[in-house]
Amino acid sequence: MTWDAIPESLLIDLGQLTKANSIEGNKLNNQTILYTPWSNLKKTGGMETGQVTFHKTNLVKKVFIRERENAVVNRLNKTKEELYPDLAAQKIEKQKELRNAQRALEKQLRREEEERKKEYKQAAEMRSYKGVMDNEEEMKSNRYYSGMSVKEAEEDFM
Repeated sequence: MTWDAIPESLLIDLGQLTKANSIEGNKLNNQTILYTPWSNLKKTGGMETGQVTFHKTNLVKKVFIRERENAVVNRLNKTKEELYPDLAAQKIEKQKELRNAQRALEKQLRREEEERKKEYKQAAEMRSYKGVMDNEEEMKSNRYYSGMSVKEAEEDFM
């Protein structure tokens, strides 16, 4: 689901929760709440705390909230879950995972490189004439064939 396809009922719930969490907005009726993707937010150094502008105003959507509905706010607050994660530990864990993945990748690349070298070496060995004269049983000189006729030599060849 994209940010601009959020259902209307969810937007109303979000608007009610935003209104309830605002000190000024909680006291006032007929409030308009703006929402946009985070990448559209523009914050410069000269702005006050909490003040933002937008890069593209056509990406800003509005939700109109007439008045606070306590039933919606209470329902949402009952299901609220606050987490206090240990961000430093999570960062260290993430870095360990990244290092392990990098090591595994490097190990795989080394293994592939070694296999390529081994295959290249075997192919080069097969192309070379180094082992042609190694098998002495198959080596026969002219003296071996000197006592035979041509027909006998041909039969012995097969």
